[in-house]
Amino acid sequence: MWTVMESPVGDLRIVERGGAVSAIEFTPWRPPADGRPLGERADDHPVLGAAVRQLTEYFAGDRTTFDLPVAPRGTEFQERVWAQLQRIPFGETITYGEIAGRLGQTAAASRAVGLANGRNPIPIVIPCHRVIGADGSLTGYAGGMDRKQVLLDLERQDALF
Repeated sequence: MWTVMESPVGDLRIVERGGAVSAIEFTPWRPPADGRPLGERADDHPVLGAAVRQLTEYFAGDRTTFDLPVAPRGTEFQERVWAQLQRIPFGETITYGEIAGRLGQTAAASRAVGLANGRNPIPIVIPCHRVIGADGSLTGYAGGMDRKQVLLDLERQDALF
């Protein structure tokens, strides 16, 4: 099942599988990476409705954390990285090297962390936009650098109040 919502970073397609959010996709949408069909559009599905509500609150500056059931699917390493992403507080950033360290790896694993970060299937809710380069610069973002900047600005602006 899936639904679409408008947002400040463009339309988002939210996908549900097995009672949990399994993907949030930026336009232009591509076929699912795992090849499985999305199913039917279901704007009134409870999980999808909760996701739209919480994302709307986030974009309005009224929500700093999400409490949605999520089920990202990836390799064991990717899932460990994504779990670390969920620990980055609202309005804060962290480097790829710091995530590697939290995983018990050296900074040499930063590239692998970056690749896993880029494959995060549930952006925004699993906040991969909060990861930056070692020098503090913005680095790649699967949704595009403009979207990453909008998300970081939204969080910084809200954090000031």
